[in-house]
Formats: sequence, structure tokens, C-alpha cells
Amino acid sequence: MKSLFEQMGGTYTQQGDYFLPNLKLPPEEERPIGVWGQRRLRYLREHRSILYTNLKTSGQLRSHLADVEEQANALFLRLVKDYAASEDITEQLKAEDPMEWVRKMNGIRARVTEVVMSRITE
Repeated sequence: MKSLFEQMGGTYTQQGDYFLPNLKLPPEEERPIGVWGQRRLRYLREHRSILYTNLKTSGQLRSHLADVEEQANALFLRLVKDYAASEDITEQLKAEDPMEWVRKMNGIRARVTEVVMSRITE
């Protein structure tokens, strides 16, 4: 009598006295994953293990991480631009006092990084 797994086309491999099912994960889409995707991956592994496992076994993990990467990059760039405009950091400041411009922009980038990190770890 065949098991339900075998009836659905599954096969087994014998390892010693045990029969182990031959399981493969579905193929995943190849999309680039940058720093935000890597941070989301680490967060999922450490704090949302069930969601991580579900995404991994359904073959949607890379797609999810690539989507997070795209959204986080867009948010990061938009917030840097908005913060710079609200604090009156212009190209004129960059030409007149480059060190001051770098200092202010680094401060903005640090704040925006914290905002984006809080969003990708929700």
C-alpha cells in the first residue's frame, strides 16, 4: 500500500534502516539583495523564525528580500532628500563649505538609516 506522499508522486531514499522523503525547495527568482535585504534576512532569522521558515519553504524568501531592498532604498533616498531640503542643505552650501555639508549629510544619513531599519524590522 502506497503512502499519501507516494500517491502524490513523492519518492523516498533509504538511509540505513530509514526511508527519507526526497524533498526539494521550489526554485527561487534570482534578484539582487543588498544591505537592506540582508538586514531584513538577519531580522527574520533572529526574531521571526516562523515567517522566515514559511517564506523559505514556499520559495518566496528571495523575492520578499528583493522587494524589501527596493522599498527600503526608495524610502532611504526620499527621506535623505526631504531631510536635506527641510534643513536647507543645498548645493550652494556644498560649494561654499564642503566639510560642513558632509557633516550635515552624514547626520541625515545616520538618522534616515535608523528610520529605515525600524521600518524593515516591523
